Amino acid sequence: MDLFEYQAKEIFAEFGVPVPQGKVASTPDEVRAIAEEFAAAGKSRVVIKAQVKTGGRGKAGGVKVADDADDAVAKAQQILGMDIKGHTVHRVLVEEASDIAQEYYFSFLLDRAQRTFLSICSAEGGVEIEEVAATNPDAVAKVSIDALKGASPEVAADIVKQGKLPEAAAAGAVEVITKLWDAFVGKDATLVEVNPLILTGDGRVVALDGKVTLDTNAEFRQDLEALASAAEGDPLEVQARDKGLNYVKLDGQVGIIGNGAGLVMSTLDVVAYAGEQHGGVAPANFLDIGGGASAEVMANGLEIVLGDPGVRSVFVNVFGGITACDAVANGIVHALELLESRGEDVSKPLVVRLDGNNAELGRSILTERAHPAVRQVATMDGAADQAAELAAAK
Repeated sequence: MDLFEYQAKEIFAEFGVPVPQGKVASTPDEVRAIAEEFAAAGKSRVVIKAQVKTGGRGKAGGVKVADDADDAVAKAQQILGMDIKGHTVHRVLVEEASDIAQEYYFSFLLDRAQRTFLSICSAEGGVEIEEVAATNPDAVAKVSIDALKGASPEVAADIVKQGKLPEAAAAGAVEVITKLWDAFVGKDATLVEVNPLILTGDGRVVALDGKVTLDTNAEFRQDLEALASAAEGDPLEVQARDKGLNYVKLDGQVGIIGNGAGLVMSTLDVVAYAGEQHGGVAPANFLDIGGGASAEVMANGLEIVLGDPGVRSVFVNVFGGITACDAVANGIVHALELLESRGEDVSKPLVVRLDGNNAELGRSILTERAHPAVRQVATMDGAADQAAELAAAK
């Protein structure tokens, strides 16, 4: 489960990692009150930061510096409600402006390929680490972490050395890294990232940004429900969660529905590959309706995906097993009827591939219904190609 920046920083602060002071606001009036509170404490300059679970906020205009309370309100009005890579900004973090001398990058993550933990450190922060790795790979240090030994001060010092952080930041960075490891382990995280980790003008090392992903398998010992509060999530993800659906919003144009996580992941891959041939369109979401999903679940899933304004076409990829294809087909028909009864537009093309248990019966149900939005394709690759082509043509 991905967290918002302000949630990540609350975790950092809990484990003693230095972070700038800040508060979250969802309205311009709340922004003004927070900015005036900072001004009263002698910190009139603040930063207004969009709270969305995606990168590239700065480039999109989602991070702005304000000189006073009036300016903070004006900047917040520009950011609240804006769309950043398909994510609508519902909240902003109003944070004290920092005196930045230098910017670095640091993260702990789960390296599934090597079945271990990995730290990444670079003296070149403030930009995407993938960009740094591509243009200057020698500037990125990757150091494996022994799960039993952890990131002791000695290990942290080695990471700082390999990351080529300057001497002025070394001691502070070592302290921050050890505390970030404590947060990483203590919260059952799969990712803890700080970009940038900054050296301030007075010599402090501070986590200026924060990104944390928590392992939902650890829900039995972590309070994930509070972090996933409905009021703080993407509306579609919140709606899907309320319906018990395993849905993750992405940045593409082709909606994806499948039964089984493995099949859905494969579907994302074939759509991404097909999209390269059709102007670079990409998957818009991950949605697994499960191996034993009912017609109602199928209807709920289709309703969620069609509700995404970024979706131009939908690929429904189902292999009938526990859930027979006729049940899936009935779910599609039910969903279309439900949406049309609400007066909603159901003109986005649906490319459907049914295979497995009762596939012929499922196909005949869709053929009989003959909805103008539905197209049936026999193969997975063929359906992915058609869905990508239709999305590109919109």
